[in-house]
Amino acid sequence: MQLRKTLLVGWVSVALLSGCSLFGGEEDVVKMSPLPKVENQFTPTEVWSTSVGDGVGQYYSHLHPAWQDNTIYAADRFGIVKALDASNGKEKWKVDLSENPGFFSSNISAELSGGVTVDGSNLYIGSEKAVVYSLNTADGKLAWKTTVAGEAISRPVVSGGLILIHTSNGILQALNQKDGSIAWSANLDMPTLSLRGESAPAVAFGAAIVGGDNGRVSAVLLKEGQMIWQQRISEPSGATEIDRLSDIDTTPVIVNGVVYTVAYNGNLVAMDLRSGQIMWKRDVGSVNNIVIDGDRIYMVDQNDRVMALNTQGGVTIWTQSALLHRLVTAPVLYNGYLVVGDAEGYLHWMNTNDGRFVAQQKVDSSGLLSAPIVASDKLVVQAKGGEVYSFQR
Repeated sequence: MQLRKTLLVGWVSVALLSGCSLFGGEEDVVKMSPLPKVENQFTPTEVWSTSVGDGVGQYYSHLHPAWQDNTIYAADRFGIVKALDASNGKEKWKVDLSENPGFFSSNISAELSGGVTVDGSNLYIGSEKAVVYSLNTADGKLAWKTTVAGEAISRPVVSGGLILIHTSNGILQALNQKDGSIAWSANLDMPTLSLRGESAPAVAFGAAIVGGDNGRVSAVLLKEGQMIWQQRISEPSGATEIDRLSDIDTTPVIVNGVVYTVAYNGNLVAMDLRSGQIMWKRDVGSVNNIVIDGDRIYMVDQNDRVMALNTQGGVTIWTQSALLHRLVTAPVLYNGYLVVGDAEGYLHWMNTNDGRFVAQQKVDSSGLLSAPIVASDKLVVQAKGGEVYSFQR
């Protein structure tokens, strides 16, 4: 049985692992940058907020809400899943996926971690217990649940009647959307040591494109699960085990036949979708999803620099370095601004032209780990403590 060690990213991982002989016995200290002083050009309006259980607590989890048809779907790690009216935050329905629900002394956490994904009449969410759930969006009733190959900590992806799950032991599985039965499994291989996270696949032209913990991007046929091509974008190098981590935990972005993705301690690359050949690469690493808008790539690198680069060669347009080591979330574009959250619970709004801060607001003292989502004209974010907030510009 393969021993797999999982790590947190950013300054938390360094703090937890410093002094260990595995990393050379040197004590590394990484300090969070102080909160930048921002003169707000506007103040985003909080439309509503509501609690969804206890959130993720101190666990490293990217549980995040999903939005469809004026409804926000959100969950906590323990097993609470809620449907909320996107206009006012009022609860439409609530279910509990924990074991022995209703018996508080004996409740056992469902350990939800992968999702929420909503598609048509069903929503999908995975767990660290290697279970994927399908719930009806109308009332939250369980449609099916399936045990998969490993922890389902990446976001389920729906395409062509299949639910794609990338498990923590390096297996990409396709589940039948109707009943959850396993259609196929593909082994992506993985190293002994990796980060805590998995790439959710992107889908285009009948293929799933997914990053692996081994620094390779794989293209897999949706119908059969057959490998089309693999391309390494990160070579393990460096003096310590941390330096040699080369995970690809981000979801690839596919635009006009070009695949854009990035690896930790690796490269930001553009690849040809058909062949997997690298068109260009840039020496910058990240574990956060990237955003592409027109001819620009917006990203947060592994040191929490917020960057804008062009899509033609990865040339830097601007860099915002005032949030170093604040455990910044992946960025999102909303109302013409680039928005990120941080571990102290702040939202930071930036001008997309030059990266300058235009607004800053304290949202929740428990901190923000998952990227905000755009729900029509609102920006929705879930704090680590379980509170869901809706803002409007």
